[in-house]
Amino acid sequence: MGRPPEALMAWLGPAISNAQFEVGPEVQQAFVGVHPETEAAFDPSPYRLGHYMGDLYKLARLRLERLGVSHISGGHFCTACESRFYSYRRDDGKTGRMASVIWLR
Repeated sequence: MGRPPEALMAWLGPAISNAQFEVGPEVQQAFVGVHPETEAAFDPSPYRLGHYMGDLYKLARLRLERLGVSHISGGHFCTACESRFYSYRRDDGKTGRMASVIWLR
């Protein structure tokens, strides 16, 4: 029941925003070392030298586009900024639940 990538649509749900998602150089290198174009999804951190602010939405878009998916929407919610969403980082390590949905017709 495979579908060609151009027939797929993706909606990016809530995730931590690049303004809140600081990562170490090993995380940045894990992405860039495999796919150099992902360097565009990392900006230098204003908080710690040698760290980066990672843009999960941009990383997801790049990966989906690489696979041939061109109908991509969403990606406008920040789980760390918006209290209506669960955030492990914001909530001091308390666990919570989120769900994902995949729909095939």
